[in-house]
Amino acid sequence: MSFTSPFPDVEIPDVSVFDYLFGSVADEDRERIALVDPKSGSTTTYGQLIGQIEAASGALASRGIGVGDVVGILSPNIPAFATVFHGILRAGATATTINALFTATEIAKQLRDSGAKMLVTISPMFEQAKAAADEVGLAAESLIVLDGEGQDASGHPNAVDLLGPNLPAPDVSFDPATHVAVLPYSSGTTGNPKGVALSHRNLVANVAQLKPLQGMTADDVVIAVLPFFHIYGMTVLLNAALAARGSLVIMPRFDLVEFLENIQNHKVTMAYIAPPVAVALAKHPIVDNYDLSSLHTMMSGAAPLDDELGQAVAKRLDLHMLQGYGMSELSPV
Repeated sequence: MSFTSPFPDVEIPDVSVFDYLFGSVADEDRERIALVDPKSGSTTTYGQLIGQIEAASGALASRGIGVGDVVGILSPNIPAFATVFHGILRAGATATTINALFTATEIAKQLRDSGAKMLVTISPMFEQAKAAADEVGLAAESLIVLDGEGQDASGHPNAVDLLGPNLPAPDVSFDPATHVAVLPYSSGTTGNPKGVALSHRNLVANVAQLKPLQGMTADDVVIAVLPFFHIYGMTVLLNAALAARGSLVIMPRFDLVEFLENIQNHKVTMAYIAPPVAVALAKHPIVDNYDLSSLHTMMSGAAPLDDELGQAVAKRLDLHMLQGYGMSELSPV
């Protein structure tokens, strides 16, 4: 038996992720803030982000990365994650996002299993990234350390080496419906992480489906503490927020005080969390020390949210508390 959704049909364009998110960006949107780094105070506009993505894709293409190749990303949430992630997809390659808490052995296993030809990381994760790269036979120039010393000094390219030449984005051709855009790994129910192959169309479709349900607009400021390497953060935060032309306030890890400060200081309007964060928001006395009145919507996912707990957060913060269900294989919502 077939069931029809009570919502209108969703139009899913037959385009790549890059074209869907940025192909029709308006001139006025290019000046909007896309990414905020609350630690440094630096911001990245949509125009700057698109330029960085195209430069990154040009750099990857010049290093032999293209359609059919896989590139690993080992990084917490930082603004550069968006550039690298979408640069890989724009080059026609596949991004395999790696859990930032993985050991060298676990990283090597994913690199080997996915067939990654390159790994992008940052200095705090260099030790385990280098051990994993050595184990699978990646050359020094195939381990990019974004904030490192650079290829001339260390043998490992950095962000300046990639973006400095500002090489043009390559002309690539692939079928969005079948070409694998991302290869995140999920443990599912067996505890053994497995690669989940998601096409450009998979990701585009899920963002298109989310648009009318989330109601996110260009005026929204979204706190990005859920990891981008996980499909929840990748789609619901990174891609959906960029599609809406919202602003992402990026946090590399959860810290309750920083979380509350960022909401207050940046007038965050939407937050996406997991249930343990809801526990803190419902019960911790420090929450009362911050002005969180800008928040109008909070979504919990990744695990079941108890109704009583959800209601407690909604009442305390005076917002709409929602719960979503998903799985990596569904892109994810």
